[in-house]
Amino acid sequence: MIQGVRQFRDQYWERGAPGRETPAALTRQLYRLWLVGLLLKLIGSSWDVSWHFKWLRDDLAPPHLINTVGTVIVVGLTLFHTFTGYGADKLTVRLMQIGCGIFLVALPIDVINHRINGLDITSWSGSHALLYLGTAVMLAGAIRGWMKYFPEGNGRTFGLVALWFFFLENVWFPNQHQEYGVRALQAWDNGRPEAEPILLQFAADQLGVPIGREAVVHFALPIADWVYPVWGLVAAAVVLVIARRTIDKPLAATAVAGGYVAYRCLIWPLLAGIDFPKSAVPLFLILVGLAIDAAHVVKMPTPAAAVLGSAAVTTVGYVGIWFQQEYLWGPPISFSSAAVTAVLLAILWTVGDMVIHRPEAQLLASRLKLS
Repeated sequence: MIQGVRQFRDQYWERGAPGRETPAALTRQLYRLWLVGLLLKLIGSSWDVSWHFKWLRDDLAPPHLINTVGTVIVVGLTLFHTFTGYGADKLTVRLMQIGCGIFLVALPIDVINHRINGLDITSWSGSHALLYLGTAVMLAGAIRGWMKYFPEGNGRTFGLVALWFFFLENVWFPNQHQEYGVRALQAWDNGRPEAEPILLQFAADQLGVPIGREAVVHFALPIADWVYPVWGLVAAAVVLVIARRTIDKPLAATAVAGGYVAYRCLIWPLLAGIDFPKSAVPLFLILVGLAIDAAHVVKMPTPAAAVLGSAAVTTVGYVGIWFQQEYLWGPPISFSSAAVTAVLLAILWTVGDMVIHRPEAQLLASRLKLS
């Protein structure tokens, strides 16, 4: 292995400008490593949110260490693209650099936040938002680089689906707080709390009340009921619409959403098997993906497609959440927020289409496909 690393270094580690001609074999190696790094980050973050519903925070907890390994791989790849110029043009490199920079700056901010405020169980804090933003920007760079440089074939399509899967997971991540929270409250009500006594005591002390249901509700479901559907459906739909356009395959949005749901259906039983808290799973996202794919089947003017697509996403989303509340597990939501979700998504969808359909945007898209 060491000999292989040395050969790789001797062959490719040389200064070059972004956008230089890159051998197809090297391109495959680089972007497959991106998938490995992002997968490790995904596994670490998935375990991390479950960890925080069981234990007090620990900087050196196993989920953080797994996430760190993935981050090191991603940062190393960004440095390689930057120094050698292989596998990335200027904009791709810049997105990777900015994303990694935001993420690395957010890490010490998050540690300081925990040192000052103690238990920060919610996924919706400012320091966490910086982590999501950094990940989103670096993923945008990886997606652009994959589209521009990865050789044609089934592997190219699979990789794009995988990268959009990671992007969807990143924007959906804060909603996992409510998905774990509803199960945590249910476990307490059933007399079998999944959180350790030290966590329950810490949460009660922060609120200034004895350990009990009030303290559990405070740390498990402190987020307003409108946040879960509005953020989740709007953000997920925007990601899936863009994924459908860039992958440019039938059922692309469904594949991305289905991949995420399948992952969530797999990871929580594995975590539960090693005695970590359970979560609700957003099964309704598959319906959202189907609605978006259906909206792309019939050619309609931009405003009509956006309005009808947004109405379909909102309908299947809210009905799906209601169904899960009734028959499975689903976070509490404000159903009156449906109008806001539909209007906001229609506006963003319309504006996005107007930007995409500009002549310069269409020229850029054609260049990406040709390259």
